[in-house]
Amino acid sequence: MLFKSQRIRASARFGLLSLAMAMLLWPALSVAAPEDRIAVYVDQAKLVKLPAKASTIVVGNPLIADVTLQSGGIVVVTGKGYGATNFIAMDRNGEVLVDRQIMVEGPTDQLVTIYRGVERESYSCMPICQRRITLGDGNNHFRTAIDQAGSLSSQASGAAAQTAGAK
Repeated sequence: MLFKSQRIRASARFGLLSLAMAMLLWPALSVAAPEDRIAVYVDQAKLVKLPAKASTIVVGNPLIADVTLQSGGIVVVTGKGYGATNFIAMDRNGEVLVDRQIMVEGPTDQLVTIYRGVERESYSCMPICQRRITLGDGNNHFRTAIDQAGSLSSQASGAAAQTAGAK
């Protein structure tokens, strides 16, 4: 006969063993087969061929990936945020043609991350270090880089419009 403290220890051991087994088996049970996954890096795009009769695309979480249907059954998958989502391609009758998982991973460039307290700054160092806008960066760093990129883009658009108007 087990005393109460012995039963609690035995129960706790069984609970920990169950938790460990679940953690080991969970990836095998929950991850799609490799041929059903599309791996893409954040801020990059990948072309994927679908059946030509695909007419509608549904994305599980558009904050993680964007999927755009092109003619001929080509889709452009763009990584927007870290994580996993899925997309479903359907034909005109609503029949599901494809249901694939999208895995979005972090940047592949040589990234340097600087922490200033809780604030984070990211720099791409290829070949010299320049500010890089990365999800999770501090608001000040992120906003400064976005503002500079927007200013540069609008100046370039204005210069292009002036050049086109002068011809």
